[in-house]
Amino acid sequence: MATKKEDWARMKKDYKSILKEVGENVKREGLLKTPERAAKAMKFLTHGYDMDPKAILEGAMFTEDYSEMVIVKDIELYSLCEHHMLPFFGKAHVAYIPDGKIVGLSKIPRIVDVFARRLQVQERLTDQVLNCINDVLKPKGVGVVIEASHMCMMMRGVQKQNSVTTTSAFKGQFMKQETRSEFLNLIASNLH
Repeated sequence: MATKKEDWARMKKDYKSILKEVGENVKREGLLKTPERAAKAMKFLTHGYDMDPKAILEGAMFTEDYSEMVIVKDIELYSLCEHHMLPFFGKAHVAYIPDGKIVGLSKIPRIVDVFARRLQVQERLTDQVLNCINDVLKPKGVGVVIEASHMCMMMRGVQKQNSVTTTSAFKGQFMKQETRSEFLNLIASNLH
């Protein structure tokens, strides 16, 4: 099994090879440190693989009688499309209805980040956030909506600059139209 140091050296070497393959001079001043920078960037952009989302939630759960909807909206997210390894970015809106347990509010954006900082498709990202919160908190319901722009659609392929993809997932009480509508209306409103 390779050590982290060996993995790091191989990753830098691979980026150097990619630069050569696209026709660049890897000895050019501006590219001398690019393989290392690119490897560091990739490690940062995929650091979600090294994190345990369930442990993050479990470390900040509290017993509380509150039983109305809790929403954290407009959570910035940045991810890499697993098909082209190009960025997609946007906002996540997450809600849950507690059933005896609440979680520290900062943990919800952290969960979004853990899953976003992996090679992804938006549909799976939406489900992973929903299922993690549902499995750990065991709330009465969970709702997740993600809106994102995909560079694989903007820079290449169909090249549609203003397209936004919206995905949603719901469990429990959010399967009821009334609860779902309340959530969707609240994330669309400008209360702040």
